[in-house]
Amino acid sequence: MGSGSSKPEQHVFTADAPVSFSQSVLDSLQRNPETDSTRAQQTELKVQSRVNSELARIRDAQAKQLAVLTASLTTNPPSADAPAPTTPSQRDPNTLAAHLSSPFYQDHSAAKPVAPVAGTPADSGRSHDSVEKEIMDLRQKLEARKKVEKTSPEVEKAKESVVQCLRAHDRRPLDCWQEVEQFKVEVGKLEKRFVEKVGGR
Repeated sequence: MGSGSSKPEQHVFTADAPVSFSQSVLDSLQRNPETDSTRAQQTELKVQSRVNSELARIRDAQAKQLAVLTASLTTNPPSADAPAPTTPSQRDPNTLAAHLSSPFYQDHSAAKPVAPVAGTPADSGRSHDSVEKEIMDLRQKLEARKKVEKTSPEVEKAKESVVQCLRAHDRRPLDCWQEVEQFKVEVGKLEKRFVEKVGGR
């Protein structure tokens, strides 16, 4: 039931010729506390510590990279105690703050939308509020379109007859061709009424 580590392991070697070890070798082997299991544990501990140190190094490198990227994306002005760049040439041109403070940057959020000229892309400088309002308008239009009319009882009856026929002839579904044709006729009538109704608007 135990782990078997209470008894020392004994190895018996048989050789064709007599083998003898000096007393010093035997004494050093008996005094050595290291066994296979302790060597395996020490190796395991070394591997774990190496893996942990590598993970810590990678985590630190990623944290530094994230801090650099976050600092480059910030739009807040630097604090009073931090040395501010005095000339535009000292600023990092790749940061968002440098882009927003550029004399070439134009804020289109307050301007009236200009109709795009044919052949040019639409203005992408819209504000968050205008895009959100446009999305809400589209949602309302989609919700209004979702109101589906109930299908006619003739279509429901034809559908039900197709389902019943297919269940009755599950090994021979081609025997239900008449029911399928009737269903197609009823759906065609429904589509025709829909097209007439939409075309009359």
